[in-house]
Amino acid sequence: MDMMIKDDLADSAAALSQLGASKGGKARAARLTSEERSEAARKAAEGRWGRTVLDATHEGELVIGGKRIECAVLDDGTRVLSQGTVLTALSRAPSMGRRDTSGRAPFLSAANLTPFISPELAALDDAVQYRLPNSRGRAVGYRAEILPMVCEVYLAARAEGVLLHNQRDAAQAAEILIRGLARVGVIALVDEATGYQEVRARDELQWILEKYVRAEFRPWLKMFPDEFFEQVYRLQGWDYRPGTSKRNQHVGKLIRHYIYEQLPGGVIEELERLNPAQKGRRSRRHHQHLTTNTGHPHLDKQISTVTILMRIAHDQREFEILFERAFPPPQRRLPLVIDVLEDEA
Repeated sequence: MDMMIKDDLADSAAALSQLGASKGGKARAARLTSEERSEAARKAAEGRWGRTVLDATHEGELVIGGKRIECAVLDDGTRVLSQGTVLTALSRAPSMGRRDTSGRAPFLSAANLTPFISPELAALDDAVQYRLPNSRGRAVGYRAEILPMVCEVYLAARAEGVLLHNQRDAAQAAEILIRGLARVGVIALVDEATGYQEVRARDELQWILEKYVRAEFRPWLKMFPDEFFEQVYRLQGWDYRPGTSKRNQHVGKLIRHYIYEQLPGGVIEELERLNPAQKGRRSRRHHQHLTTNTGHPHLDKQISTVTILMRIAHDQREFEILFERAFPPPQRRLPLVIDVLEDEA
């Protein structure tokens, strides 16, 4: 991330320098808005790298045998892995991030690895510049399919006995990574060959709904404590009157967003199907359709967490920052964890 910030500062400086090169340029640069400065920096970055900087539409994290690798899908469909986290996963220093004079990726730049780099790997050895959602910085990564081939390079060099002393940890890490990838890879291949990947998503959603939602409804019980509404009113600047059950007309939308939408995907849609709004009102509360063993405990935990976040926030803006940090947007999914048995690791 520091490297991304430094690069962007360099781009901004270069862009503004170009603007100031001509007569009166410095004065024009001083009058630029923040949006115009960002656009100038973007154009300078694209000129310096000689390629368009793509936008990531989705981002996430792979956890393979305890090794964390940030990943993303770009707007052209390219799957990429973060350069810095790939280096860390291979037990290499993230500060190696710059490509050397050979033009190779930093994790393949050592001369003793060259004989083990296949033509296919060499063809993929080209850094991809991209921007993450909600970020003005630029990230550097490589196509996801490069990872197993990089691991094979280190393992082949170890088998030939040509590893350097400081590459031994990288080879051990490569073995952990490639075993984890093999485990998930064969499952994905079977799912694709049998067509099960299309059924899997439906089955998983059905399993979630069975755990969380029940068709029949339970008698009403108080689920939202008074403090929840007190904090909502405080942050919104509304007048809160203790003891009254009459709520501001916008409270329902806030509860939907901060509470029910944070339950597993598909739950809120099923609740609204079972408990539809008629003339702007529902005959029951959504929580009356949640299961006792799974749905209610998760709802109660969500309410408690959001209440605490509201309590410590000075205003609505600070609460939104805390809430997004605690419950990231949908495009940033939970890490995919691929375990490797300890004896194999």
